[in-house]
Amino acid sequence: MSLPRLARLLALALVLLFGALCALIYALTWQPKAHEVAPSACNGKVPPLQPGQALKVMTWNVQYLAGKRHVFWYDLPDGDGPDTRPSSEDLATTLDEVVRILRDEKPDVVLLQELHDGARATDYQDQLALLQTRLADLYPCASQAFYWKAGFVPHPRILGSVGMKLGTLSRFRISRAERLQLPEMPSDPISHLFQLKRALLVSYLPIRGGGELVAINTHFDAFAQGDDTMQHQVAMTDALLQQLKEDDLPWILGGDLNLLPPGQFQHLPPAQRVWYAADSELLALASRYPMIPSLSQANGAEQAQWYTHFPNDPAARGPDRTLDYLFYSQHLTPFSSQVRQHDTQTLSDHLPVIGRFFLPHQQ
Repeated sequence: MSLPRLARLLALALVLLFGALCALIYALTWQPKAHEVAPSACNGKVPPLQPGQALKVMTWNVQYLAGKRHVFWYDLPDGDGPDTRPSSEDLATTLDEVVRILRDEKPDVVLLQELHDGARATDYQDQLALLQTRLADLYPCASQAFYWKAGFVPHPRILGSVGMKLGTLSRFRISRAERLQLPEMPSDPISHLFQLKRALLVSYLPIRGGGELVAINTHFDAFAQGDDTMQHQVAMTDALLQQLKEDDLPWILGGDLNLLPPGQFQHLPPAQRVWYAADSELLALASRYPMIPSLSQANGAEQAQWYTHFPNDPAARGPDRTLDYLFYSQHLTPFSSQVRQHDTQTLSDHLPVIGRFFLPHQQ
């Protein structure tokens, strides 16, 4: 065989091999649409919300039920934390405790982030389904939306399947839900297929006599320093809230935004500041919409009671910053709020934020 012919055959083999590799990667990963119907369901005949009623809402990043006995590889600035997964015992114990907290608080709507589903690191659990089973008497309705899913991730600290989603539980009827893709972090074409695809989970709760409450659940990016991803995610969220305002719909948004309230950056140790911008992107939302905690609460003399994040980094001695929020439309009338800190600090690196509101009376 001549050398030119051999070279052509080798080149063809490499092209075919590369094509097969690309096809395999594409088959193992997940490519959601920008706007999709999100799974939602109610068991039995579930009542709608009532005009003027009190509504209790909780948002909580439950850190895939891992508990607080680990320092995961991504928890340290250099990505060298010792742990890759929680133990099965930790998963079971934390599930029990999250159920206990939800039964004690009995929020009407629960916005949960970092629920695993099908991930090797958490024994392939569907954690939303586990919670629904344990809380079926309280929460007949739920919606959900993935924001990370792949059959295999070749990262040396993962080496297996991943699955993470937003989950919304409700004591009242959810009529429908949708998933809106948030802007993604820039990356090369191969890495892009494996990375998290953050989203807004938008659930619609009908109100008796007409109208709907729109409940929005989200988890913004955590490792987007050095680019404008956070600004784009804030801008898209703001555009949705402005549209709801134009449509005259009451809404509430909750989640782990991974953004400091303006003023807290200077309170962090220098080693912890690398995760955040000195001029917080949160201001674009905080200047437009009422939120829990308010800017004055998050930066006042008692700001510690509004801290929602307790890093797994051993250098952190307790909750030391606010990253989780409830934003709400001016149609809702708030009457109490808190961060439940006293018995949740061993359950997750985030603490639950709770707000209570009155729904508007019908016009």
